[in-house]
Parts: sequence; C-alpha cells; structure tokens
Amino acid sequence: MQTSQRVLFECSEIKDPHLVRKKIKEHIADKAKLPILIFLERTCINNTSVMMFEKGSFEVGGTIHPVAIKYDPCFGDVFWNSTKYSMMTYIFNMMTSWAIVCNLWYLPPMVKEEEEDAVHFANRVKAVIAAQGGMSVLPWDGELKRKKIKESFKEEQQNKYCQIV
Repeated sequence: MQTSQRVLFECSEIKDPHLVRKKIKEHIADKAKLPILIFLERTCINNTSVMMFEKGSFEVGGTIHPVAIKYDPCFGDVFWNSTKYSMMTYIFNMMTSWAIVCNLWYLPPMVKEEEEDAVHFANRVKAVIAAQGGMSVLPWDGELKRKKIKESFKEEQQNKYCQIV
C-alpha cells in the first residue's frame, strides 16, 4: 500500500471533513504524486442515473479528471439490490455470469471556474458524466436508498407534483 501513493485515513478521521480535505490537499500539492481516484457518489445504483456528488473533493482545488462508468447488463446485472438478494446470492450471480461488461469514458479535465463554488462545480462535473453515459442527473445522495425518507421531503415532492397537475 505504501508504494501506490494512496491517501490513507483512519476510521476516526473520516468523520472530520477538515482533516480529510487537508490530507487530499497535501497529496495534490505534491506534483510528484499520482492523481487520486475518488468515487464521488459513494455508492452504485441501477445504472440509469448519476446521484449527488460529495462536495468535499471539489473544495480542495486541483484538476478533476472525470470518468464515466456504465455497466452493460448483457451478461448479468452487476448491481446488488440488498433488499432483494442476499450477499451470497449476489456473489454467486457475479461469479457465474459470463462476463462483466463495463463502458468507460475518460472525459476532458475540468477545473473550478473563477466564481464557482464547490457545489456548482460538482454539479457541472456530474452533468458531463451523466451526459456521456446517457444517464439522468439526480439531486439526492446515494445514501437515500438506505435510509427512511423524511416526511418533509415527501411533502415537498407532493406539492411540486400538485402544482404540475
């Protein structure tokens, strides 16, 4: 692990966003080090959308090299629906599929614009990735699939729907 120039965190450090940003800034400031690979959504969903990115990676400066990844389900679905399948069933399905086919696009590097904040920069990068993969952009976090939806969020969506109707 020491030879691959990873940015390592202790479990307790993950809860301190300032410390995480500091370590990432130190890494990107050293031009001799390789770029960092960060999965900004923190989770995979059903291959149709790109969810909200964590803004912390966009606050540290530096150049973002976006990569769009979209799995082709021709030989099997790579996404684990934990409400439908146990982990053992999922692993069995993956191990017995013919192949896991993945489309991967390396997109042009992107830099934060002068008047742009981290959230807008993250959304701009997300939109480019979604467009390349033919996916829709979602404004919510991937953790939503693991948590109970707040009543206020449901009511807000219902009110928006009522206005449309």
